Amino acid sequence: MAADPQSDHPIGQLADERVDHRFKALPPDAEGLTVGALAAQRRNLFTGGFTTPVLALSAESVEHNLALMEEYSTRHGLAFAPHGKTSMSPQLFARQLAHGAWGITAAVPHQARVYRAFGIQRIFLANEMVDAAALRWLAGELDADPDFRFVCYVDSLRGIELMDAALREAGASRPVDVVIELGAGDAARTGVRDEATCLDLANAIAAADTLRLVGIAGYEGEVPDADAERVAAWLRRLVALLVDFDKAGRFADLDEIVLSAGGSAWFDTVAEVFAEVPELSRPVLKLLRSGAYVSHDDGHYRHLTPFNRHPDEGALQPAFRLWAQVVSRPNGTQAFANAGKRDAAYDLDLPEAQVVRSARDGSVRPADGIAVTGLSDQHAWISTEPGAELEVGDWIGMGLSHPCTSFDKWQLIPLVESDGTVSDFVRTFF
Repeated sequence: MAADPQSDHPIGQLADERVDHRFKALPPDAEGLTVGALAAQRRNLFTGGFTTPVLALSAESVEHNLALMEEYSTRHGLAFAPHGKTSMSPQLFARQLAHGAWGITAAVPHQARVYRAFGIQRIFLANEMVDAAALRWLAGELDADPDFRFVCYVDSLRGIELMDAALREAGASRPVDVVIELGAGDAARTGVRDEATCLDLANAIAAADTLRLVGIAGYEGEVPDADAERVAAWLRRLVALLVDFDKAGRFADLDEIVLSAGGSAWFDTVAEVFAEVPELSRPVLKLLRSGAYVSHDDGHYRHLTPFNRHPDEGALQPAFRLWAQVVSRPNGTQAFANAGKRDAAYDLDLPEAQVVRSARDGSVRPADGIAVTGLSDQHAWISTEPGAELEVGDWIGMGLSHPCTSFDKWQLIPLVESDGTVSDFVRTFF
């Protein structure tokens, strides 16, 4: 994954960035080296001068997960635009695209700007874009690059009005492709609540020459009290709406029709229902948007991944491990490590103590009888059962829950091979 320092591509230029105080946990004696030069040294995470806490990303697990989702999407006839807000890492985007991704999904204009800065040619923005400044920028990008493909949600007449006005003011020469977002229920997040309103929106889009309706989309993760039956029922509403619009001739000028859904919890049901789509007047781009798979986790997504329901299709591997050092052992049942809310995801679950690396001899053992019970800003509260071996200086390797709030705490993450060798560094842009 190492980028070529001589490359003129923006991703290659990341290797030319200087190592300094901005990046947590990197070896102090690497100050002034380029990231590429430090990666080329292939230092060991535990003996190469890295300081704690340090977040490590497993090189083998990342590659496994990338390949698994490529195979899954291909097997089920799905295109794939993984949600980039999970990692906000152009290096990982490039690898996702190399593993067959159609494009990358975004949620807000800033993310789309990062993607474009690193050459992403297809962006699906799973939100309305109604900010006039962002729309001016978008119009410029579309006008400057005829190969750039951008699709975003609409879910309101007012949103269409704002988009049309801003794009007209910007003098946009290319219409913005939009999909109507069907909401997943009255208690769901964004999206149109009923099909009749979707028809109103389609008529308004047709009347605005700055916009082009290219399909229907939504997010099944917001289905209230979600289970496979309820999610499938909502997805069939999504498909039925698409079919009705196609019969009405609303996609007559397109090369393909976009149908999109798919978070990380129900993509198996998405695959099942999208397989039922009848033949339409144009080919259908069935676009899945799951993003958490690239690192997976040891908590929330480990429990809800569809691969648990379909073990014959494979299994994702958790790729994150946060290493912290025991800095206090006040008594036989309590310890404190030097990683806290600034370093670890904690919005869904606390970190999970998995292994201990001895400060005396470097041996690694399971973290039996050791549990993280709380987090302060810079401390992990650890309970230890009687007999659990743990002393000041030991390193504790912890699994994390929720990739999206793990990546965003680290600007530069060591990519670590199974023997502890740091082979590269993953840059994030949150």
